[in-house]
Amino acid sequence: MILQRKRILLIISGGIAAYKSLDLIRRLRERGASVRPVMTAGAQAFVTPLAVGALAADKVFTELFSREDEQDVGHIRLARDCDLILIAPATADLMAKMANGHADDLASTILLATDKPVLAAPAMNPKMWTHPATQRNHQTLVGDGIHFIGPTSGEMAESGEKGEGRMAEPLEIVAAVEALLDTGDKPLAGKKAIVTSGPTHEPIDPVRYIANRSSGKQGHAIAAELARLGAEVTLVSGPVTIPDPKGVTTIHVERAEDMRDAVLANLPADIAVMVAAVADWRVASAAGNKIKKQPGEAPPPLILAENPDILKTIGRHPQRPTLVVGFAAETQNVAENGRSKLERKGADYIIANDVSPETGIMGGDRNRVKVIGKAGDEDWPEMGKQVVAERIARLIASHFA
Repeated sequence: MILQRKRILLIISGGIAAYKSLDLIRRLRERGASVRPVMTAGAQAFVTPLAVGALAADKVFTELFSREDEQDVGHIRLARDCDLILIAPATADLMAKMANGHADDLASTILLATDKPVLAAPAMNPKMWTHPATQRNHQTLVGDGIHFIGPTSGEMAESGEKGEGRMAEPLEIVAAVEALLDTGDKPLAGKKAIVTSGPTHEPIDPVRYIANRSSGKQGHAIAAELARLGAEVTLVSGPVTIPDPKGVTTIHVERAEDMRDAVLANLPADIAVMVAAVADWRVASAAGNKIKKQPGEAPPPLILAENPDILKTIGRHPQRPTLVVGFAAETQNVAENGRSKLERKGADYIIANDVSPETGIMGGDRNRVKVIGKAGDEDWPEMGKQVVAERIARLIASHFA
């Protein structure tokens, strides 16, 4: 386990999201980490040191000038005697102190004195998060090497307002901690993986095309996670607006036929993860020039032809990868349609999800999936797409273990 015997210094600052720190401590400890808590005065207004200390099974540090702790320069010892410092929640006030080098309490002094990695999970009102001062501080801290997870969008517990500012969920934060501390666990070293991501654009004419709302966020995150676990990854991406993941060879394509050709050109492979939302149909004969409206005339008919089924092609290919994972974006009967796809396409797993407009999944930052395998199904709770990617990568690694 990545966190086995790792020492996490957890700084809890003042915000309603501090209640999540209790579950966060439990999640970290059940993965083998030790947690040493530091609480600001504001944090103690929301959760008690007694509860935090009981869950952490360690002393809770609250005072900068403590006769007991400062006899050995306690804030320096705390700043150095750990593998990572985690701030959850990280308030706008604490971020401002960090960005400007203030050190007027124990938490801010530790952060100024540390030479360890720092991961912050911001939590605040949406107006506070989007305020220019907070955004300047955020950019300063990123430039200083501080790592961030979140915030996410949703309803605020204290005000009922909606927007970006919710602290990431404990499991998402744990995954980010694992990613930062994962220096040697490469279970997919020596394996070659192909991942598809994003939509395809099927031209109607030089200006218009058939497409869908896929952002590519989930596929890109999976490609990055497989690479982090040691795989040699080729990502075949449709048109997206997000950057190419680091450590991955990315091939950019437009049409479904281009995506199929790029996938086949990269066989043989050990792993295929077909995440792309490939258009099922294309215009049989795209116009060479822009189709113009003609007064009084009906729009020209679009004759459609079926696009290649890339997942089925790979699942039944003579050079079929050892493990084939497909995705099923559904708006109804998710489990039934996913299992039918598993059987028809020759996949080992189908990752099925409900992409109805009200879910906000297509193009959003969060996902809720059902993992359908030959041995049965498993429902995962809603979580960030990065966490989904981490869990899928670990599922793939366990197959080869």
